[in-house]
Amino acid sequence: MNLGVRWTLHGDGRTPAPGAVVRPDERLSWPRTAGLGAQHVVAMFGASFVAPVLMGLDPNLAIMMSGVATAIFLLATRGTVPSYLGCSLSFVGVAAAIRASGGTSATVTGAVLVVGAVLFLAGLAVRRFGARIIHAAMPPVVTGAVVMLIGFNLAPVTAATYWPQDQWTALLVMLFTGLAVVCLRGFWSRIAIFLGLVFGYALSWILDLTFGRIHSVSPSGQVTDHWRLDLSGVSQADWIGLPSFHGPSFEWSAILVALPVVIALIAENAGHVKAVGEMTGNDLDDKLGTAIAADGAASMLSTAVGGPPNTTYSENIGVMAATRVYSTAAYWAAAGFALLFGLCPKFGAVVAAIPGGVLGGITVILYGMIGLLGAQIWINAKVDLRNPLNLVPAAAGIIIGVGGVKLTFTDTFELGGIALGTIVVITGYHVLRAFAPAHLKEQEPLLDSGTSSYESGADGGAKG
Repeated sequence: MNLGVRWTLHGDGRTPAPGAVVRPDERLSWPRTAGLGAQHVVAMFGASFVAPVLMGLDPNLAIMMSGVATAIFLLATRGTVPSYLGCSLSFVGVAAAIRASGGTSATVTGAVLVVGAVLFLAGLAVRRFGARIIHAAMPPVVTGAVVMLIGFNLAPVTAATYWPQDQWTALLVMLFTGLAVVCLRGFWSRIAIFLGLVFGYALSWILDLTFGRIHSVSPSGQVTDHWRLDLSGVSQADWIGLPSFHGPSFEWSAILVALPVVIALIAENAGHVKAVGEMTGNDLDDKLGTAIAADGAASMLSTAVGGPPNTTYSENIGVMAATRVYSTAAYWAAAGFALLFGLCPKFGAVVAAIPGGVLGGITVILYGMIGLLGAQIWINAKVDLRNPLNLVPAAAGIIIGVGGVKLTFTDTFELGGIALGTIVVITGYHVLRAFAPAHLKEQEPLLDSGTSSYESGADGGAKG
């Protein structure tokens, strides 16, 4: 059985020849492959460590299970889709909503485990019927709206929880991270979030030494005098040890809040497989279902022991593009490094000590970027928002999701926020499409000729 764990040496094993690439079934020398694996781990550090901290889960367990998830993904795809699986940021809003309603870490992981199971089944369905079932059930206007409301639903978390802990540090971290994203090039731009965390960490330490304690909202939510950077947990943590495990707990209310993220995960996987296929020159369309199912299976395993869900990481696509090395051997090395980091509780304690003000500056950019990925989906698919068939369900769903609108059924059951917004977008689109006149289904523009200044010179563009 071919598991994709055998590679041929590329050239002399040192560097790719000019214009050449290292294909998934090739590798460089093992020392260079190990170095590339370490680079992949660093590339995903920022998002993959921020996400579990924001979700209230153990970062050590998160990095360990990301290594396990990557191994599962590589085996499932037989080494044809080079990818690293890390903690998904799409679930941060879900975790915040569940905890706001009194849910525990077990409730969060239980809800997300169900999402992983649904994602696994969706992958099997795609393998059986093809990607067309995704496009039929979730056209770009729906997918983009759901991704957008998931990201923007997180805005109150930044505004009410992290930013008030240290507003000036948050502001400086936001500015530094923004400059890093825009001004740095190559690999460094791919780890801009990680660099922002390092900058904020160092800045908080310097401010504590210079000005002493800050009087603001503490991580516990009370206004007190406290250190910006509390390293007491680091000194108490062991160098070697297992992360903390816990079992899931299942509650319908939490599951309904989490289920809409399936749409975002399918979109992420589809985009990732497409991007990797274009970079490697391989047609990977037949691997889409397998990739989605593998992501779901890996997330189920991770959440079953108390870890966060996983997804493919665009940061690592950037590393491949910069290095021209698509070898899956490098990702096996990355998975090994992740497992080793997971066995160092002191490392996890350093991550868990990230000051709230630093998270405030990071999440202002990060959450906004998640939301605007929805707009990017619309742009790439040329979704016409002048068409009321697209505009109405997307507009209503986004406002419900971002504003936290609730629909109360009983004293113990209600729908709101992400869950209700997603239901409105999906059902609203398909119901309206069933009753809409034919010309709207053909993407005719909403506005009359002459009322759309940006349409000038684009004859018939709305139908495209």
